[in-house]
Amino acid sequence: MSSTFGNVFRVATFGESHCKGVGAVVDGCPPQIPLSEADIQAQLDRRRPGQGKITTDRRESDTVAILSGVENGLTLGTPIGLLVPNRDQRPGDYAEMRNIPRPSHADYTYQMKYGIRAASGGGRASARETIGRVAAGAVAEKFLSLAWGVEIVAWVSGVGELSAPAPDLGTITRDMVDQALVRCPDPASAGQMTEIILAAREAADSIGGVVSCVCRNVPPGWGEPVFDKLEARLAHAMLSIPAVKGFEIGSGFAGARMRGSAHNDPFVLRGGQLRTRTNYSGGIQGGISNGEPVWFRVAFKPPATIGRAQETADFDGNPAVLAAKGRHDPCVVPRAVPIVEAMAALVLADTALIQAGRAAGFPG
Repeated sequence: MSSTFGNVFRVATFGESHCKGVGAVVDGCPPQIPLSEADIQAQLDRRRPGQGKITTDRRESDTVAILSGVENGLTLGTPIGLLVPNRDQRPGDYAEMRNIPRPSHADYTYQMKYGIRAASGGGRASARETIGRVAAGAVAEKFLSLAWGVEIVAWVSGVGELSAPAPDLGTITRDMVDQALVRCPDPASAGQMTEIILAAREAADSIGGVVSCVCRNVPPGWGEPVFDKLEARLAHAMLSIPAVKGFEIGSGFAGARMRGSAHNDPFVLRGGQLRTRTNYSGGIQGGISNGEPVWFRVAFKPPATIGRAQETADFDGNPAVLAAKGRHDPCVVPRAVPIVEAMAALVLADTALIQAGRAAGFPG
């Protein structure tokens, strides 16, 4: 199973939805980076369940413990072990689903691949696996912020058929995003999104959505040409998140409807640096960052586990009706915001170290 991500800054996540705990091992983080559990906990608190009526009812504090790799508040350059215990486990909720694969979930495919699966909560296919990503991403983000001043902000830009007005990519902050539980910085849209999610929950159904993200202060020159282009690495990272079905960067699919004369980003001298007047490229050209904000969007499908009765079949092919029990998000995007930020941080930390190694130097 591919549970390790990255080349130089590497993270391996572990744990299932209803095992004793989940977490990550971060290998390749440079030494002497100030790091505390509080740095990591802030992002885990944004991802944790039980935040309100628009999220799952599962109650977890998701309290992280740093097991290794840090001493006296500084990273040692050795592997950083991160553990979050599972406290509110209710595997009995999934007894009925042991013999019936949930439609559009990973029950069937995991069983076919391994001949066995964690039948409670989806195992490694559960969104609970993302705790390790968020914890490791917080470590990467601290490194990126101190070394280069990189800022990463994600927000909910769409729920169902509703799309919110785009914010200013240069000024949007996490505080602005977190003003609403749905994590949309536009107040009017946030209210409408909340209503849409609550309506889906009331109907024992689910709804999809879109998370947008901007990465500011990314220096020019990060990313590898051809197969490891920066946008390809970001796409890989985002598409590895549970429930993600789409990724687009910069103009994305809308760029296919434009002419080159309108889509090109002309260069200008700004603040003594060569910049671009527009940013349809999404901050990346030829697979390499150009110094403009890197911005992209991630599409999440409706959660597969719903309480509404569905006609399906059991593992033997016999007709069955499944109305899933358990505690599940009616829409994942409000809690997916820190997950998107984490995966962006992991990609950028890895590409930063690769570029620093090429230059045989390190930002002082």
